[in-house]
Amino acid sequence: MWLLLIFVAVPLIEIALFIQVGGLIGLWPTLGIVLLTAIAGTWLVRTQGVMAIGNLQRSFSELNDPTEPLAHGAMILIAGALLLTPGFFTDSVGFALLMPPVRMAVFGYLRKRVSVKSFSMGATSQTQRPSARADIIDGEFSEVETPKKPTHQPSEWTKH
Repeated sequence: MWLLLIFVAVPLIEIALFIQVGGLIGLWPTLGIVLLTAIAGTWLVRTQGVMAIGNLQRSFSELNDPTEPLAHGAMILIAGALLLTPGFFTDSVGFALLMPPVRMAVFGYLRKRVSVKSFSMGATSQTQRPSARADIIDGEFSEVETPKKPTHQPSEWTKH
């Protein structure tokens, strides 16, 4: 029911805002603002997306909980989709999602509403010996040189 309400309300809000802003400043300035917000939003999403990927990689390498960086990345992705959608309402929501304090507030709200049953990282096998490490593989090797075969005759240009 809520999704249906959103799909009906957002286009109506956008149409009303287009009519109001277009009546105040005219058609071409209105279209220019929509185009500029799409360009600026794309640039902001790209820069913040790179930072979010860096934070996610850092949480993986430090074996921290990746929930928060994943949520921030998802919100940046949603912000990008909203900023590319023409309209003033979707642009304002998209720009709001690009602000870290807003994302933190949304993440805090969602964290209260979602419960995680279990979370584990790495090997959790009970049969593993305490002294053995799961990421070490013992083995032997020997280098084998493959004979090089010429695929063509030397050209006349390389003969001296």
